[in-house]
Amino acid sequence: MNDIMELPVMEKSTLLTPSSLLHKQMVEWISVIETPVEDFVKQKEFVLSTGMGCNNDPKCLEQYTRDVIDSGASAIGFATGRYIFTIPDTIVEECERNGVVLLEVPWEVRFGDIMQEVLQAISEEKREEQRFVEHIRQEMVDCVLNGEGLKEISSLVYEHTSIPVAISDKDRNVRANHYFDRKMIDILNQNEAGAYRSVPFTQTSYLEHHYPIEKYEFDSGECYQLTILSNHKKQGYLLFKEGKGAFSASDLTILEHAVTACALFFVKENAIEMTEIRLKDNFLLDLARENKEISDGLMEKGHLLGYNLEKPYVCIAGDLQFSKEIQTHVTSIDSNVASSSMHSRNYYVQSEIQHAADQIKRERMTAFEDGRVIIFLEADKESYMETTHQFLDLVERRLHELLAGITVSWGISFHGDGVKVFYESYQEAVTALRFGYRREEAGFRTFFADTKVNRLLLSISKNEEVVDLVTYTLKDLIEYDEKRQADLLHTFMVYNKYNSNVSQTARAMNLHRQSLLHRLRNIERLTGLSLLEADDFFLLELSVRMWMLIKE
Repeated sequence: MNDIMELPVMEKSTLLTPSSLLHKQMVEWISVIETPVEDFVKQKEFVLSTGMGCNNDPKCLEQYTRDVIDSGASAIGFATGRYIFTIPDTIVEECERNGVVLLEVPWEVRFGDIMQEVLQAISEEKREEQRFVEHIRQEMVDCVLNGEGLKEISSLVYEHTSIPVAISDKDRNVRANHYFDRKMIDILNQNEAGAYRSVPFTQTSYLEHHYPIEKYEFDSGECYQLTILSNHKKQGYLLFKEGKGAFSASDLTILEHAVTACALFFVKENAIEMTEIRLKDNFLLDLARENKEISDGLMEKGHLLGYNLEKPYVCIAGDLQFSKEIQTHVTSIDSNVASSSMHSRNYYVQSEIQHAADQIKRERMTAFEDGRVIIFLEADKESYMETTHQFLDLVERRLHELLAGITVSWGISFHGDGVKVFYESYQEAVTALRFGYRREEAGFRTFFADTKVNRLLLSISKNEEVVDLVTYTLKDLIEYDEKRQADLLHTFMVYNKYNSNVSQTARAMNLHRQSLLHRLRNIERLTGLSLLEADDFFLLELSVRMWMLIKE
């Protein structure tokens, strides 16, 4: 109002309330309103009136004034000389009591001229404010582009608005704090006991054009929250409190620009992180898939990525499998969603691998390839099996809690002394994984060291005479299984696993004892071999195990 009173068009107007009010009242709009007022007046409005609707009734004029004051107007200007000649003292006192500026405007001064100059002044003020806010926005963006971060963004917000502000990532880890109440953050994050409730943010002039704001009330005060979004995904949160007074429109716009700058920062951070992950994945996949010399240059490259290639490592190859229901649901939605889901799963797996390695205080290197996770875990030759089991127990327990329907099958190898033998270790781990699938259902752990018999059988199976013998021995049994779905081959493998103990085998297969005995007699009849003769049993076991290896 002080700026408005300095306009040339206001020279003949008389101020009836103390001049100190001019500096306190802000004006965002000007209008001509006669009685009735109803909802035609907005907050921070300069209202002009001739008083013509009151018909020289002082009581009516007083009611009109109270209605305008109750609407939140900043100032009232009455034109005197036609319908009002003298403004009553009661109206002057009412305006002064409520802190509203009251003016007497001579009748000859046209309202149109006043409105034109005031609106021009408001427009210029808004343009100046927009230039100021735009400058701050550019400063924030430059912060991110020049390699600075969230602390600098929060500092700029406080510098230009005096609003305490804190910025956290999507996991609500506080990344920057400028005079914001840490206790409120801890209560919101449930790290400290305390009550709060969510209430509507009611500054309607802001809500008409801007982002939704969440408001929280605590015993000790209140705070507000803006969500930081990028590609419709939450990247973090911006928390803020009232500073020296109520929020102005420019304050809230600056906060929104801060949210945009934060989103840019998180996108940039994620891009850097993804680039680093890809570099690490490619480096480790090259180590595992290519038989290359571990040169000084390669070790230096590994060091730059945070890997020490001179330590002994056990190689663990894991196949990740999810229940069909989950797979079908994800792929039927959208290919992008499916890809995003796989990245999320890999992120969780990576996180739990890191957590498990930290728990047992071992270094680890991890990469993903087509649903397979490749891990090189620091281990000693004497205790690598124990270390591996301890590590995988931790990983699986946490994964089953986080990812419903996940099953992981593991192949494990510790080649030689485990030093600089990444290619060899990986090949053996994959071989162990392959043998595991031939013998067991998904979810197994197979060590390459335990596959000696299978590797021997696989080598022998290259002899044509041996293959012919196996085929001749099992021909009738295989045909019977295929025709009747009798599962006799599996029955024999379980019977052999339990050292020919009928009771244990029946329990394991959930069969009645007599049903199992009937199956065993069928095996003897179809093969012509006795399960009680050591040589016959050996030939049958050798044939079944070899057939299980070569059938794939």
